[in-house]
Amino acid sequence: MSTEYSALHHSPAAVRRAALRPVADDAAEEAAEGREFAWTQADFVRVQALIYQRAGISLHDGKHAMVYSRLSRRLRETGHKSFQEYLGWLEGHDGPEWQEFINALTTNLTAFFREQHHFEILASLLRTRAAGPWNIWCSAASTGEEPYSIAMTVQETLGASVPFKLAASDIDSRVLATAAAGVYRVDGLKGLSQERLQRFFQRGKGGNAGLARVKPELRRPIEFLSVNLIRDDWPFREPLDAVFCRNVMIYFDAPTQRRVLERIHRVLKPGGMLFVGHAENFSDSRDLFVLRGKTVYERV
Repeated sequence: MSTEYSALHHSPAAVRRAALRPVADDAAEEAAEGREFAWTQADFVRVQALIYQRAGISLHDGKHAMVYSRLSRRLRETGHKSFQEYLGWLEGHDGPEWQEFINALTTNLTAFFREQHHFEILASLLRTRAAGPWNIWCSAASTGEEPYSIAMTVQETLGASVPFKLAASDIDSRVLATAAAGVYRVDGLKGLSQERLQRFFQRGKGGNAGLARVKPELRRPIEFLSVNLIRDDWPFREPLDAVFCRNVMIYFDAPTQRRVLERIHRVLKPGGMLFVGHAENFSDSRDLFVLRGKTVYERV
């Protein structure tokens, strides 16, 4: 997503049903031996319900080990002695720990120019209005590789002076801070051509050797902001020409997907383009979007 929410589909009803089942085999009584904190099926079901309520994430039953490992760190950080105590405290407060809870349960898999065909389609779209302006949203910015790839595509296609705004958002505050900083290890940029490295990045020297920072002219059109896709408080006041929402909604159940698609439909211009992940298919929402290419939809 892009940030990818580390979960699989379960509705609230499924979460309730899970509470009635015995502990899954992969998490069974291993919890009782060798673990720092007690971990029960009831704890897991409670986490499922909370992350669904807060982020729309439908957490798969097979994620016991992942959830235990990641939330154990939060117990240590906050000084709680059990999951029951931590989750009860979390439910009784509305402070910054909720963001840490969400951060812990999201996974960020991304790369520069991931799913290359999307950027080729974007370049073709940009050429239809070479003078601009362009207003684009990257809704799962993760650590920044995706929004910077979009910005590079715009500059390579239309030049650096075309009117262009890019909103880059994520639900995970930590990865969003990394994206805004725009600093990467050089060995993580191996997929980029030398031409792109020279044009868009500054190599670090001395104590910053081995690092590279995106150049100010690439960073300038991008606004980094926190947006929770399941909340109806999106900050956009002007209609958008394109939305990248890739590898996120596969982790939402069908009703949540539909609500998010309806909101994207509202913020996109008629004819605007929606870029989604390779495993995402919205053929049931033809009243909102029609397929116009490989995992690219046009707003009706």
